[in-house]
Amino acid sequence: MCILIFVDGYLFSLNRWYIKDKTPLSFEKDLLFFSSAIELILNKKRNMNKLIIDAANENIFLMLISDKNIYNISHKNSKTNYEKIILLINDFLNSKNFKIRDISILYVNRGPGSFAGIRNSLSVVKAIHLGLKIDYYCYSFEDFDTENRLKYENIPNLCDKFSIKKNLINPIYIS
Repeated sequence: MCILIFVDGYLFSLNRWYIKDKTPLSFEKDLLFFSSAIELILNKKRNMNKLIIDAANENIFLMLISDKNIYNISHKNSKTNYEKIILLINDFLNSKNFKIRDISILYVNRGPGSFAGIRNSLSVVKAIHLGLKIDYYCYSFEDFDTENRLKYENIPNLCDKFSIKKNLINPIYIS
């Protein structure tokens, strides 16, 4: 196997150098095993763990949908819980042996509902998105008004079905 590499530089007033590289056959076999190991790690990491956050109603509701299980918890919707919503999320994920980095997609209720709950949950989701590059969907139950039986575990499928835009915040507050 022969690889031709182009490198910027000056050789006899030309602007390119040409370097021939020969890869030993034994190295190719090791490279194949190494690339297979990387592919295995990447496939293992591709588990779709979805976190649903709803702080627009009477309770702060969190649901984690992993490949095999669905977990949920709710907390009283109060000023103290609004201020520590990221701690509630962290505690919930830790109790299920997950970390925020394990989440693939976030879903957050954009209202209508409590101004403080929506504002804080949207702020947390936006911060996670900026820090960890985790995509999010802002949904409203009004987006799914044609659906008969709404369940939190169906929100990811409903966001796909109703073409909810990714990484777009458009809150609905009750005045």
